[in-house]
Amino acid sequence: MNQPSVLVTGRGLVESPRWHDGHLWFADWTAAEILRLGDDGAAEVVAKAAAPPLSFDFAADGRMLIVASAAGQLLRREADGTIAPFAELGGAGWNEIVVDGRGNGYVNGPQLVLVTPGGRVAVQADDFAFPNGMAVTPDNQTLIFAESHARRLTAFDIAAHGSLSNRRVWAELEGPPDGICIDETGAVWYADVPNAYCRRVREGGEVLDEVKLGRGAFACMLGGPDRRTLYITGASWFGMDHMGEMAGAGRVWSVPAPAMGVGWP
Repeated sequence: MNQPSVLVTGRGLVESPRWHDGHLWFADWTAAEILRLGDDGAAEVVAKAAAPPLSFDFAADGRMLIVASAAGQLLRREADGTIAPFAELGGAGWNEIVVDGRGNGYVNGPQLVLVTPGGRVAVQADDFAFPNGMAVTPDNQTLIFAESHARRLTAFDIAAHGSLSNRRVWAELEGPPDGICIDETGAVWYADVPNAYCRRVREGGEVLDEVKLGRGAFACMLGGPDRRTLYITGASWFGMDHMGEMAGAGRVWSVPAPAMGVGWP
């Protein structure tokens, strides 16, 4: 693997990278901002929302969906920049979101729920060991889910209408996975905060590649014109109660990955 290049510095706890509309997007939990990396390399603030956490993804029509954890809502950002409630998740403590190729959203936290394109919410599973990053395979057949405290990736089959079944362990890992992404071969890249690396593994846990960093890796995403660049968000970790101390500690890296397959948003 090539050495990672630093694209962004001076941010806080950066998370939730997404490749959308030809650009890298990510969230700064410390600043409560969602940003887009421009062609000139500058990070532009495109939305502000309550944090931490601050996770987001994009609906099939391109509108941004934002998890409002404490409010127990999924928000939607309209084309004019206004943000309004889209779906009621209930309770608090929600974390990550991923949207599949059919437009169905999956949000985790106290439970794993399906949010349809029309805003209907249906519980799919619960009882997780700290739910974290999620990704959907390019064929929309499988959802893979990081359980940080269990040090494993868990998989579900996805039905045509979006419901999940056949829960199973996809891979046992050496460290706690955080954000994840999937390449076209079906291998998973996962970020690991305490071990300060991203690893690529196949089903069963065999390690295929590794990128080491100088601070905690929180999430990763494949993107770029050919989807063969790995983007990584990371920061020095001082704990959720010390979010302000992370200001300036966040970075975004990129590393060419010519041997890897295409990423999937």
